[in-house]
Amino acid sequence: MVKEAKDVKDVKAPKSEQTRTLILETALRLFEERGYDRTTMRAIAQEAGVSVGNAYYYFAGKEHLVQGFYDRLAAEHEAAVQPVLAGDKDLAVRIRGVLLSWLDVAEPYHRFAAQFFKNAADPESPLSPFSGESVAAREAAISIHERCLSGSSTKTDPDLAETLPQLMWLMQMGLVLYWVYDRTEGAERSRRLVERTAPIGARAIALSRFRVLRPLVRQVHDVLAEFLPGPAAGGPAGKVQDPAEA
Repeated sequence: MVKEAKDVKDVKAPKSEQTRTLILETALRLFEERGYDRTTMRAIAQEAGVSVGNAYYYFAGKEHLVQGFYDRLAAEHEAAVQPVLAGDKDLAVRIRGVLLSWLDVAEPYHRFAAQFFKNAADPESPLSPFSGESVAAREAAISIHERCLSGSSTKTDPDLAETLPQLMWLMQMGLVLYWVYDRTEGAERSRRLVERTAPIGARAIALSRFRVLRPLVRQVHDVLAEFLPGPAAGGPAGKVQDPAEA
């Protein structure tokens, strides 16, 4: 009897995941067609062919649907970036590969990215990349930058081991902001921005190991700790560590 129950559960799991994916795909389409604010959970359920209760079973609200989108994007980036992390040890090449691979996986969603940004730009919104609700996607992104740095041939100060990947993630957030408003074909200007800034970022990280620059690193940390919104300012989900505390 136990085995039969387990078998039934195993059979149903894929269908459950298919339903969740269907609801998410439908929501993303409606967000693009109608706008985020004008799309209701009832409309999403109706378009997906499921009950409203079923839609709420998988996603507690529209914000959770967007979080589902964030998580999907993070998972797709994690898969796409593996050749980069296993490849060249040059940090500039690795940063370039990490950011360009993000642009690659994000490209299909470019048309409606601005729909989310006006809500995500509010530090009080659960859609903010700095919010507690976004912690899973944020930590996944920072983990990629940690591996990008640790797998490189660039030597860094051990005291900055936690701070530097977060600064690299903030560099990615700057790219995301630029990409949202980039209307060039294939986000060509965003790609050029990566090409220009990856070597600069890699050189700045390499130079950060010299003690003469430690006061500057501390100043950057202090500004981030004071002015970043949400948990990334000092909470456990995205702490910007003071090098002096390491």
